[in-house]
Amino acid sequence: MTDSISGHMQDRLIVATATPKITDHFHSIGDIGWYGSSYMLAASASQLTYGRIYTFYPIKWVFLLSIFVFEVGSAICGAAPSSFILILGRAIAGLGTAGIYSGAVIIIALTVPLRLRPVFQGAVGAIIGISSVLGPILGGVFTTEVIWRWCFYINLPLGGLAVVAISFLLDVPPPEKGDWSLREKFNQLDPVGNLLMAPAVTCLLLALQWGGSTYDWSNWRIIFLFVMFGTLFGIFAFAEYRLEEKAMVPARIFKQRSVLAGIVFTMCTSASTMVMLYYLPIWFQAIKNVDAEKSGIMNLPLVLAMVVGSIGSGSLVSLLGYYNPFMFAGVIFMSIGAGLLSTFQPDTDHPKWIGYQVIFGFGLGLGVQQANVAVQTCLDPVDIPVGASLLMFSQQLNGAVFLAVAQNLFTNFLTANLDDIEGIYATWVIASGATTIRKLVPPAKLPVVLKAYSDAIMKTFVLALAMSCLALFPTLAMEWKNVKRVAKGIENGDDASESTDSKRQPLEAL
Repeated sequence: MTDSISGHMQDRLIVATATPKITDHFHSIGDIGWYGSSYMLAASASQLTYGRIYTFYPIKWVFLLSIFVFEVGSAICGAAPSSFILILGRAIAGLGTAGIYSGAVIIIALTVPLRLRPVFQGAVGAIIGISSVLGPILGGVFTTEVIWRWCFYINLPLGGLAVVAISFLLDVPPPEKGDWSLREKFNQLDPVGNLLMAPAVTCLLLALQWGGSTYDWSNWRIIFLFVMFGTLFGIFAFAEYRLEEKAMVPARIFKQRSVLAGIVFTMCTSASTMVMLYYLPIWFQAIKNVDAEKSGIMNLPLVLAMVVGSIGSGSLVSLLGYYNPFMFAGVIFMSIGAGLLSTFQPDTDHPKWIGYQVIFGFGLGLGVQQANVAVQTCLDPVDIPVGASLLMFSQQLNGAVFLAVAQNLFTNFLTANLDDIEGIYATWVIASGATTIRKLVPPAKLPVVLKAYSDAIMKTFVLALAMSCLALFPTLAMEWKNVKRVAKGIENGDDASESTDSKRQPLEAL
């Protein structure tokens, strides 16, 4: 299971480090946002469905299938002859990713007592952090010393190890299917909701990706996409309300205060995190003139600080019982770190770019797993698969949306900045890739062009700052529940826990 999580996280960050070289190879800087957005779009569109699948079907085999799909997508990316095929492979990998992370969270919820789950969630955060350390370094090594395609091929042996380990070591009984027919089982997956959700999020992302860059915001295509998103999402919400318990997300789960706060918290922090993880390597390579391997190493302060924060907060939540203080502290550190990172200039020196990353990464580590702990504390066990998938859905969708928004900000501000420089054509710089600026720009013009490029990237960091600050509001709305007391109440078999245990039966049968 750890191999599968590690491969999933490495995939996200290897691509972030290798993106400049990929854009050079395909001459596709305009597709930067799509390398991440297509991955997260596919993951978010299928995430809620996985919540239902894990509730009614064997967890072990669904988890293995998710790994297989992820591996197929990685193989396509590695062999991609064009930017379009690479984006397609990223989307297929995203479909697999949707089942990997939520499956890991659900397996922990099934096998670990509630009072110890924060420790295990912290361990998951540490695995994510370690993978985040390895991802940029491996991405840099493969991109610089071998070829960027190995950034994707590396997932194949990792996935193979995960499949072997899970096949022999993970023993989860199959669910009690009862006398359900195939038609009844299929209806439990909410096919109507799936047919509405996937095109809705696609319309939203396309509108954000194309608006202001490929087409003006007033263009009929952009307006049409927004209208289609609103219409499809409205129909989806109505259909979910009418389906009640057969819906992908029953209304009673969504209305739970801590679940709703956790969704908003996850949306804000994921947006901030993904923007930083994608645009920091671009800043290092374009502005500091380092290769992909060195830029991965220069990202280590952020991810190492995240590891420390995640392990520390997980242990302390299990010890103290409360997760709220760590969410609050995480938001504060992330906001301060993002604000400081947004002050980068081409001549920013080592102490600043190292220290600022540490502040942001430590805050991310403190809060990154707490929403999952909160949802597992507040929901009945039978609802945990849907709750976990709902959080993952919000993370993936908002990450995809805000990568598209960040790409739009970057492209628009870079174009505006370069248009003010005589003799420099913005279309050339944008189309050439992040690592070839010095080959295109005359030495006399280079300092002012680098300043324009850096300032455009800083606009994406300001976006990350805004989302980090917004995460404070859901943090304040979160219920204060003590993990140890809730766990003790369940284990003691009091009245409340008896009703909980009765609702837990279908899940424990898994």
